[in-house]
Amino acid sequence: MSFLYHFIRKYPFSMICITLIWILSLIPYFPETPLDDVEFVDKWVHILMYGCTFLVLWIEYTCKHRQADYEKLFFWAWLAPIFMSGVIELIQEYCTWGQRSGDWLDLAANATGVTLAAVLGLLIWCFRSKK
Repeated sequence: MSFLYHFIRKYPFSMICITLIWILSLIPYFPETPLDDVEFVDKWVHILMYGCTFLVLWIEYTCKHRQADYEKLFFWAWLAPIFMSGVIELIQEYCTWGQRSGDWLDLAANATGVTLAAVLGLLIWCFRSKK
């Protein structure tokens, strides 16, 4: 439990965003929007949702640390979010009783968003370290 408290205390905005991802991913119904006719709109939403969330994590990390621990960043800011995305897709497929469905393309879009956030996060880190 202290592990979770550590993350909430150190990365509050990231934890709020991650919680929102879980909530939005598991609510049973989304209303229709005019954007539903846009091809792959849900994939773009996934890329933005994960990209923005984990860019927030990178920014919080940059503000809280003087030196980068690239092994921890690789795990917590890239690999763990992709794993979390896979778990969410499996839960959607097997535990929402037909109200949601898992999709491999959603996982790919989420991984794309996380990867873009990591690239931008590294650029932010490099820019900050040069100052």
